[in-house]
Amino acid sequence: MGQCFRKQEPTTTYYKPTRATVDASIAKAPIQPPLHLRTPPPPARPTQMSTSRIFSQYSKLPPIQPPLHLRTPPPPARPTQMSTSRIFSQYSKLPPIRKPHNNNDTKRLSLECSEGQVTALFDLYKNDEDCIDEEGIVKFCNDLGVKPDDFIVLVLAWKFNAELMGRFTRTEFVSGCKAIQAHSIKWIQSKFPLLLAEVQNRQTFKEFYRWSYKFCLTVEPGQRTLSTEVAIQMWTIVFSQREPPILPRWFRFLERHESIRGIPKDTWDMFLPFTEQVRLDLTNYDESEAWPSLLDDFVEYESDLHNQNVQMQE
Repeated sequence: MGQCFRKQEPTTTYYKPTRATVDASIAKAPIQPPLHLRTPPPPARPTQMSTSRIFSQYSKLPPIQPPLHLRTPPPPARPTQMSTSRIFSQYSKLPPIRKPHNNNDTKRLSLECSEGQVTALFDLYKNDEDCIDEEGIVKFCNDLGVKPDDFIVLVLAWKFNAELMGRFTRTEFVSGCKAIQAHSIKWIQSKFPLLLAEVQNRQTFKEFYRWSYKFCLTVEPGQRTLSTEVAIQMWTIVFSQREPPILPRWFRFLERHESIRGIPKDTWDMFLPFTEQVRLDLTNYDESEAWPSLLDDFVEYESDLHNQNVQMQE
């Protein structure tokens, strides 16, 4: 029994090639040169299947375009009828474009329009004789917010080139408003600062001053001089913006000499340079110059007053 179940150890068979077997294997295998002397094999060429797989994602590539600076710009796109109608649908009822008038037509229309407005303004204050009398002037001044004896009213009459005090003719009013470019009460009021600034000029004030004498003359035929009372009132208005220091003494001289019944035009005209050239103490007054005789009397009167005051003080 013990011998029947004894473990058998495995037997190993070793192959030992014979010389003939080795020689036969050597004869079958080709002799290879060393690695550094071998010719490298040619690169493997991909098959058609592999190429299609590699470039399958680039099968729809766009054609190659030239650089931007070499490209021909495409023609501008023309809007279709549908797009044009949609864009301009909100302007479908625009009026037709009118041809502009030439400059002469425009100026003529503006002048006619302004003259019509000024004429309508004149009609608000005119009387039955087709002119603005004293009553109309008072109403006109009230609408302007000024008094009839204000300095600006006299300047306005000068710009209207009025010939007589207390009256505006249609021609004077219309041409005067067009001259200052005003066609309504508000527009005339807006011109007040410009009118006041204009008469601040020395030469302009001289023209305005000389015009005011003729403006004060009444309608009585043959009148050549202003009454002393009217002249004093007019000097007060004319010099209300810049009163000469000697003006009160001049008024005192006129009021104390009742024999002086009028102011000639030469005395009126020369009184302005007299206030500008002669000093307040009258020491530089030269009687040999061509001063009116009334101014000579005034200087003599003032000199006598000065001497009397000196004697009384002594």
